[in-house]
Amino acid sequence: MTRTFRTAAVIGAGTIGLSWTALFAAYGLTVKVSDPRPDLAEALEEALAHSAPQLAARGLDVTGLADRVRVAADVSEAVRDADVVQENGPERVEFKRDLFADLAREAPAHALLLSSSSAIPSSAFTRELPDGAAARVLIGHPFNPPHLLPLVEVVPGERTGEDAVRAAVDFYASVGRTPVVERKEIPGFVGNRLQNALGREAVHLVQEGVVTPEDLDKVMTNSLGLRWAAVGPFLGSHLGGGPGGYRHLVEHIGASMQSLGDGDGRPAPSAEQTERLIAAVEKAYGSSTYSELAEARDRKQLAVLAALAGAAGTTTPKEEN
Repeated sequence: MTRTFRTAAVIGAGTIGLSWTALFAAYGLTVKVSDPRPDLAEALEEALAHSAPQLAARGLDVTGLADRVRVAADVSEAVRDADVVQENGPERVEFKRDLFADLAREAPAHALLLSSSSAIPSSAFTRELPDGAAARVLIGHPFNPPHLLPLVEVVPGERTGEDAVRAAVDFYASVGRTPVVERKEIPGFVGNRLQNALGREAVHLVQEGVVTPEDLDKVMTNSLGLRWAAVGPFLGSHLGGGPGGYRHLVEHIGASMQSLGDGDGRPAPSAEQTERLIAAVEKAYGSSTYSELAEARDRKQLAVLAALAGAAGTTTPKEEN
């Protein structure tokens, strides 16, 4: 049965917590916020005023947005009637361990206990919780700012219940996010690991004198950034293989790309591993034709180019050389 979410507690009102607060309130939830910062009320007022036009531009009714937000005296007051708790505290295992012990004790037994942790899996800070409490703790990691960027990485811990995973997916979908369930805990999860890998190579290329920081950013914003706004790495590669798809790409340029190395000393995949990966990509995208997928990609990329041109105050996409 789908749960109903009426009240959210936001614990920690830094950049992420303030953004979550605006999003939850825009979707009609009553939001109770707890943070020891002395300027909490002022920070909330400023954040809501900043976020309201952006949320309205996304089609949300922001009338009375601030009326749905409450400043809680402490964590206990914030979570007392919560259906869902979104924690945004420091990235320290000890802090989260102590805080989630408090949350499990003070929040209603049905409340989801979610952490915005950027790198620490929930199993690292729930080991001392009873099974019933640990069953409703999991990661809900957003990208900054969460009221604009839709992805939420939903990462269950070793003892998280399947009903809590389903409820977390339902909750984030109900506030307009795109939840992706990751079934194996790994530090940094998926998004940050991809970001860090690209960042390491970007630093290396600049330090080696291959390219300037400004021109490297131009490379990204005029090629991969545009592509990845429309399709991810695997669908992009599947389309890069033409009608033959991902299999054709791997068979024809896979060896030359592997010769570049990955910088982490990982061994090249075996033939069996490569075949499993090809089969997984074909399963994901093989139900649509190359023409259908390419047309959808091109339509999205043109829309991104048009949006960028509009944001820059021009009427047509401007190519950077």
